[in-house]
Amino acid sequence: MPVAPEYLHLIYRGPFPALLYGRASVDPKQKGSSVRAQLREGHKLCAEVGWPVVDEYKDVGISASRHARQDRDDFERLLDDIRRRRGRIVVAFEASRYYRDLGAYIRLRDACQEADVLLCYNGQVFDLAKREDRKATAQDAVQAEDEAEGIRDRNLRTARQTAEAGKPWGIVPDGYKREYDPDTGDLLRQIEHPVQGPVVRRIWQEAAAGQSLRGTAARLNRDGHRTQKGKPWQVWHLRTILRNPAYVGRRKFRGQDFKDATWPALVEPRVFDAVQTLLDMEGRAWATDLTPTHLLAGIGLCGEHFDLRATNSEPTLRGFVNRGYPSLKCDLSAHVTVNEQKLIAYTEEHLTAYLASDKAKRAFQVKVDDREAEAARVRLRALEAQLEEARVAATTFDENGVPGLSIASLNATELRLVPLITAARQAARPAVVPEVLLNLLEATDPNVLWDRYDLQQQRSVLRLCLTVRLHKASARGVRSIEPGRVSLAYEGEPGFMGGLRRGQTPPPERDLGQPGAR
Repeated sequence: MPVAPEYLHLIYRGPFPALLYGRASVDPKQKGSSVRAQLREGHKLCAEVGWPVVDEYKDVGISASRHARQDRDDFERLLDDIRRRRGRIVVAFEASRYYRDLGAYIRLRDACQEADVLLCYNGQVFDLAKREDRKATAQDAVQAEDEAEGIRDRNLRTARQTAEAGKPWGIVPDGYKREYDPDTGDLLRQIEHPVQGPVVRRIWQEAAAGQSLRGTAARLNRDGHRTQKGKPWQVWHLRTILRNPAYVGRRKFRGQDFKDATWPALVEPRVFDAVQTLLDMEGRAWATDLTPTHLLAGIGLCGEHFDLRATNSEPTLRGFVNRGYPSLKCDLSAHVTVNEQKLIAYTEEHLTAYLASDKAKRAFQVKVDDREAEAARVRLRALEAQLEEARVAATTFDENGVPGLSIASLNATELRLVPLITAARQAARPAVVPEVLLNLLEATDPNVLWDRYDLQQQRSVLRLCLTVRLHKASARGVRSIEPGRVSLAYEGEPGFMGGLRRGQTPPPERDLGQPGAR
């Protein structure tokens, strides 16, 4: 049977060097016993009974249940030190600090038993070499694990109810703040943050204008803006914001777009969809471009790799210096090279002429009667109705109190339907022309506006409108853009590999009879 710490010296021969362990599943700044308070209690007990403290072990903000997503590094260090016999007794505040998982309990029990180390918690000392003490600690471990499962079930239930109500949950997104009832502490609403909100709106505006995320992050940091956690802006952080439907007033649940939210949107749906189009573009993605120095590098394609065309993975062109001249060549070899300025001039001339034509306006006109989108909308309505029917059944009971659908069945149904709903909603999204391209299509003279765009914006327009392929010259040493040297494919044409909706189309056949044949 366990003994009180003050009587331990009457039964076991000392000394009793102690190892103190503390753990909390939430940050100590929040409610609950903090790790610091646990260790303080441990030091107090050791001082009262004369146990010298050898070391401390702290796992802060880490769960001990089987659902934990982080490793308990100090718990592992504690096990190692027990096996090395650094201490004679391990001290913690209560059993649930050590473990909320039977697997962890068994590891701790075996380590203590093999090293002849005692275990102390709840003001009692256990000798795990004794049958009674092993039984008592095992019962405490079962109770601790059951408590963890109960906490998890309640959290899942609350998370589901909150999602169904469209209310916020989890970390506050940048650009928002939450208001709480001063008396009860209950969440009242999520609203736009007076300082961070305009910063997030600026991120969306610059993204919709085709500006690079790296450039936006640099400008925000230069202007003294920081994230809500006080850290400098990074490209990955901006991309996370731009992919989050919370900013258009949508609630996510289990990583999926779930339903309309109760908080105000910071961006219009049209802008959100336009930014998704830019983020989805193929190639060295717009979102991760470094600081580009070549208009066509990573965008222009080598047209000589016929064996790769079936996979839509043709090698791109990259910049290099050829005999003192800035040039472009195939990313795989130098069998296709061209003077960079000549290819850029050729491409810009054809692109701006295209942007001023009725052909471009027709190509990017939003189609109301898009059959694919309409079919997706029908599928979306059917899936949402099916999910709502399941949720109603789970809250409807017969005369015996039995629900029409169990919680477990509802969980399985949601796991199956929510991803399908998200995919259908994505397919039903209309093809939205990003602002960076729309302004050119509406401009009286696209050449003037094109010259005002920075290099990143020009690259975005190229990806949306035009696929450029460079072929071999007719003979070595030819530097001009001769007929058949460059093939261009515009939006909707065979061989086009960009645009609002991507398709798996083969590259065009090379026509040697027409300059820039498509």
